[in-house]
Amino acid sequence: MSTATADSVSDQELVRRSDGRRIRPARILLHTFLITVAIAWLIPIGTAIYNSFRFYESDTQVNGPFSAPDTLTLQNYRDAWNVGEMGKTFGNTAFIVIPALFITLFLSAAVAFACTRFSWKFNIAFLVLFTAGNLMPQQVLFQPLFQIYKRVPWPDILSDTNTGNLLGTKIAVILIHIAFQVGFCTFVLANYMKTIPKELGEAAAVDGAGVLRQFFQVILPLTRPALAALATLEFTWLYNDFFWGAVLLNQGDERPITSSIAVLNGQYATDFNLIAAASIMIALPTLVVYLILQKQFISGLTLGANKG
Repeated sequence: MSTATADSVSDQELVRRSDGRRIRPARILLHTFLITVAIAWLIPIGTAIYNSFRFYESDTQVNGPFSAPDTLTLQNYRDAWNVGEMGKTFGNTAFIVIPALFITLFLSAAVAFACTRFSWKFNIAFLVLFTAGNLMPQQVLFQPLFQIYKRVPWPDILSDTNTGNLLGTKIAVILIHIAFQVGFCTFVLANYMKTIPKELGEAAAVDGAGVLRQFFQVILPLTRPALAALATLEFTWLYNDFFWGAVLLNQGDERPITSSIAVLNGQYATDFNLIAAASIMIALPTLVVYLILQKQFISGLTLGANKG
């Protein structure tokens, strides 16, 4: 192939940018696809935000969800907050999610530290046991757990109705969240801790650092990106959980924030604008957590991407 022919093929395969650099058409197609997917995801969210400021019966139902509004109002947010008792359910969710999140990350880091930094007979089998717990569907364990919690005595002093057993308490939901999430977090943290040179722990031991000091002052600070990424994911999963809160908390006053949506559904009619306002308020905490931990979250997701 002559030089002129090669230059012609090269010019056909490459597209020149405004700054003089060349990009391939495949990259243009990729960017087009990503933009299209992003718009497809944003349209429902934008529609929900838009309609949350409109009256349903007098505006959206008559003129359609994409019509120009007759008026904009915050009444849907006020009604959703009051009718859904979101102040109380936010508190219930915080009581469940915050302890479950910190205990899960701490226990997972401790197990991953023991399985990866020390050589003992059953460390691999122990790690596989924790990871295998993620393969069991939660719904399968509902009935036996329900019976176990019903037989475990627990005087819940934080509840208005003392049932005398663990069933119907927030502690029950916290324990089940920890049990199901520790396996995944242990798997992720163990894989990350394997990339930390063991010489760091050996050097700390030579300087007189014990096991606890190595864990808290050497390993945990180095696993901060992975912990931040897991904290973001775990907070989202625990916060959005509806199943365990619905089946283990038999009192409506004890249920988490996700149950507020169910309260707003009418028996004969549903105000979708009211539900849109409630959904946006419910989604705000997860968005705030992501924005706060965004840099650490992205860093945790890209760990090892440049390693051969």
